[in-house]
Amino acid sequence: MIKHHPTEQLLTQFSQGELPATLSIAVSAHLELCECCRAKVESLEKRHAEQLFTLPSNDIEEDDFADLFAQITSNDEIDIPKPSEPKTLEYQNKTVSLPRAIANMQRGNFVQLGKLARSRLQLDDGELRASLLQIGAGGEIPHHTHTGFELTLLLDGEFSDESGSYVPGDFIWLDGRHHHSPATQSGCLCFTVVNSALHFNKGLSKLLNPIGNLIY
Repeated sequence: MIKHHPTEQLLTQFSQGELPATLSIAVSAHLELCECCRAKVESLEKRHAEQLFTLPSNDIEEDDFADLFAQITSNDEIDIPKPSEPKTLEYQNKTVSLPRAIANMQRGNFVQLGKLARSRLQLDDGELRASLLQIGAGGEIPHHTHTGFELTLLLDGEFSDESGSYVPGDFIWLDGRHHHSPATQSGCLCFTVVNSALHFNKGLSKLLNPIGNLIY
């Protein structure tokens, strides 16, 4: 069962189109996996639409609606939507279906570093960086904290850290207040968003700080 979800604030911002692209992708992918949050967003969107259509008439120009309707009806062509084919990813000797929001994005090849492999999304979103991250069976990321924030959406497999165990669909948001060492027994695939490098803070792993950006 999914236990970790986006905050109400994030869901509200998503429903109103106010999130940066990378965070919108993460929330959208979570919604494909989480019926509970999907229902919340549907309710938020319905409420927002009702508010828009109940504004006082002097706040909405009738000509605006007339122009919009004219644009919609001016073209006789009908676009028939085609069902999207599920896109899959081969990793660790198995095939997984990617959420549509992630599958439709261009991304680079996986770069291997020990039991970690990362494929960065080719998306210009300021300081935000989004990636697909694989951790092989028995893999672990050394103990670290975050110089910014780190969002992890578990897509497949399992991992655990000092705060508990995670299942596909879990949406985990961490920042400089958190210290952890994620580890997986069977391997996992995650979607990650960060706005700054990791900071390793124990033993020899401190030597990895210069390459923190390469891991996430």
